[in-house]
Amino acid sequence: MAALRGLGKINPKTSAVFLCDMQEKFRPMISHFDQVAHNSNRILNAAKIFEMPVMATEQYPKGLGHTVPEIELAKFNIKAHEKTCFSMVLPDLMSELNAAQPDTKSIILCGIETHACIHHTTLDLMEKGFQVHIPVDCASSRTETDRRFALARLRDIGAFLTTSECIILGLAADSAHPKFKGLQKIVMKSAPDTGLLNFNPLDV
Repeated sequence: MAALRGLGKINPKTSAVFLCDMQEKFRPMISHFDQVAHNSNRILNAAKIFEMPVMATEQYPKGLGHTVPEIELAKFNIKAHEKTCFSMVLPDLMSELNAAQPDTKSIILCGIETHACIHHTTLDLMEKGFQVHIPVDCASSRTETDRRFALARLRDIGAFLTTSECIILGLAADSAHPKFKGLQKIVMKSAPDTGLLNFNPLDV
């Protein structure tokens, strides 16, 4: 059953991060890949401050290589799940998520490509009742056309489009929170631009 859209408030205790296929072989062909990887790693580090589950996948790593080092999976002992399908909603990955946090309600989804794996993962997650939050500066495709229209479609079906900094600061919406200083260090420098400045999904 699809999730009700609701307000989209993120509670770290019931939220998880999914990192999709940010592998070395994709670097030269994906629009703004380096910036997307950097921003996704900011979210990864913020999530671990709050001890949130983080799930990662790699698309056919034998041929496409492993996750780029700037996504610090090794730092947090995160093992990526191999896949050949578009969706991250794999039985073993979902079992791992359920074991780590049985009451997960929201997924923060980062990675590539927006019109393929991000698109199909969103559909499958929403069909299972999860709210999906997509930081637009953490998702990309080879072409801006695919990226922009995919984001518009995902917003149309009820996914929340947001930004990495909005997600990070939303984890502790009070500067008095004991973990706020850790988040503050992450966002001290603004996220690099990923080319969507003039994008309004309502225009397409």
